[in-house]
Amino acid sequence: MRVVLTAAAFLAGVLSCIGEAETDPGDVRAVIERRNADFERWYAKGEIDSAAMMFAEDAWQMPPNLPPLVGRQAYRDFWSQATGWGDWMFDLRTEDVTAAGRVAVERGSYSLRFTPNDAAPEGMGPFDDEGNYVVYWRLDPDGVWRVVWDAPVSTKPAPAQAE
Repeated sequence: MRVVLTAAAFLAGVLSCIGEAETDPGDVRAVIERRNADFERWYAKGEIDSAAMMFAEDAWQMPPNLPPLVGRQAYRDFWSQATGWGDWMFDLRTEDVTAAGRVAVERGSYSLRFTPNDAAPEGMGPFDDEGNYVVYWRLDPDGVWRVVWDAPVSTKPAPAQAE
């Protein structure tokens, strides 16, 4: 009986630790940097369906000077159209990652070069942008780290508005 109780207590202790194990920020950072390299490649190739799968179903992307894109489908719809307007070349640089359990926050910097094609909206010319960003990542039940909140902040002045 003592062996059964000891085994039960051991098993209960092990099970109570599942999901609360230490998260190594270095390991999470390596995953995020690989995901960022994937994002850069997918944007450059216009492979938005692949990029969209890296966003949680309940994601918010908050692009500069635009309303937020709420949900994976809104992200997919916007970027599927936008990548048809020309070439989007992002350079994402992870500066810091803080991780705990199933969540992580990435702080980084970016640069962007957009080159329009004939399908771009009238008046949309080429532009460069740069700035900083904060991304809240979550380890979803399927074992994939996904973007929940993506907040880039341009360090360049907003384009002049026509009056």
